[in-house]
Parts: sequence; structure tokens; C-alpha cells
Amino acid sequence: MPKSNIHPNAVIEKGAKIGNNVTVEAFAVIKPNVTLEDNVTIKSHAYIDGYTTVGEGTVIWPSASIGTQTQDLKFKGEKTFVKIGKNCQIREFTTINSSCQEGSEVKVGDNCLIMAYCHIAHNCQLGNNVIMANNAMLAGHVIVEEKVIIGGMTPVHQFSRIGAYAMVGGFSRISHDIPPYTLGGGSPYKFGGLNMVGLKRNNFPLNVRQELSKAFRITYRMGLRLEEALELIEKEVQPLPEVKKWIHFCRSSKRGLLGLQGVTQAPEEFDGFLKEQKAVHE
Repeated sequence: MPKSNIHPNAVIEKGAKIGNNVTVEAFAVIKPNVTLEDNVTIKSHAYIDGYTTVGEGTVIWPSASIGTQTQDLKFKGEKTFVKIGKNCQIREFTTINSSCQEGSEVKVGDNCLIMAYCHIAHNCQLGNNVIMANNAMLAGHVIVEEKVIIGGMTPVHQFSRIGAYAMVGGFSRISHDIPPYTLGGGSPYKFGGLNMVGLKRNNFPLNVRQELSKAFRITYRMGLRLEEALELIEKEVQPLPEVKKWIHFCRSSKRGLLGLQGVTQAPEEFDGFLKEQKAVHE
């Protein structure tokens, strides 16, 4: 076994692969098909099972349960996987189940912070730099793109997607897809607009924020059907990569966009809106 700091009261079963400079504290359990890459720390009473890979530098805190069998009743004993990226923090009592369907995986990207009591179910995919606050819960097949923040006590319905750089407030209820770059919360969910603070912190230029605001306004504030809104965005908004991402995300939605149905605000003059944007973003 490579040089690591393994407590004598830890249980590491035969077949587990342990990298260099790994710390496994007392009473942690590492099952036979687990791989711990270099510089991983497993705190006391954590339980790592299944075909699970824990990426370099990740810390798994006490009583977290990783790689255990999915709670999906369709599971028939298939070989499935969990892959956790580099430099993640998986906090106390978090559960990350294994996947369902042969060869499928649950994936958590690099540099994610999964706070205490969170749940990540089968077939979920998380991008890099995702933050899930305490007791946020993902049902099966949820996709969370990079740099998303999900507030505490928030459940996300199966097969829903949350787009990149979105910020979801605590105590929300996510039943459909949330477009990228947005800010919202509550139950029923309401959008406040773009996640402007997050976009500025991540160095999105002024012109990108302006064009995304136009795309948001057309989609959610002009009383148009989705396809009409997307066609207008293609005509009126600069085709920046972020705008194209917005269009692709919205057009590819299978569950539908959260908050789009039932928009009651009266359409506003689009030309007048454009004139206001520079002052809003500067």
C-alpha cells in the first residue's frame, strides 16, 4: 500500500485502491471497489461503497455515505459508478447514491462544496464548482451545470436541469428546468432576473450581461410563447456564446422551463427596454 495515514481502526477492505498521502480516520469504512486518489481525506465514520472514485484532494467528512446502492426500485444489480472530482468538500451526513442502469454513473465535478445532509441520487451529473447548501436534495437524473449555487432545504425534481451560473434560493421547489445565468427562489418559484452578482464575480463583460438581460427579458417578460421568444432572441440579440447557450438550453428543455407558464406581466416595449440596459449594468 502506498504511503498514507491510515488509522488502525479504519476498515479498508481488500481490493480498495489507496493513493499517496491519503488520510483515513478511525472507523471509516472503505469497501473493495473504491479508489481513493492522492491526498484524499476520509473523516471518521464515513462509508464509501460501490465502484466509487474519489478525486485528488477531496475531503469526505464524518458520517457521509458515498456510493451506496441507488434507492431506485428499478435497480437490478447492475454495475454502476460514482465519480467525485478533485478538491471537493463532501460534508457531514451527505448521501451520494450509486447509479441505475448498467455502466451509468453519478458524477460530481471538481471543486464542489456539498454541505451537510445533502442528497444526490442516481444518474445525477454535477459540473465543476457547484455549491449545494445544507439539506439540498437532487432526485434521480438531475443535471446541475457548472458554478450553480443551490440554497438549503431545496428539493429538485427528477430529470430537471439547472443551467450554469444560476443561483437558486433556499426553501425553493424546483420542478422544471432553470435557465443558465438566472437568479430566483421560492415556492412557487419566481425569477428575479439574472444572477448579476455572480456574473460580475466571474468576470462576464458588460456587453455579455446586457445581451443576456435582453434574452431573459424576451423569454420571461414579454408574454411570448417559448419558441416565439427564442426566435426573437435570434433576431434581436447579439449571437454571443452565452446567448447561444441560453437559446440551446431553453430549446432543448424536455421538462419545460420553470416559471415560464402563467407569466401574467403585460408585454413591454422592447425598444424602450434596450435603452435602459446600459445604466442598469454599469
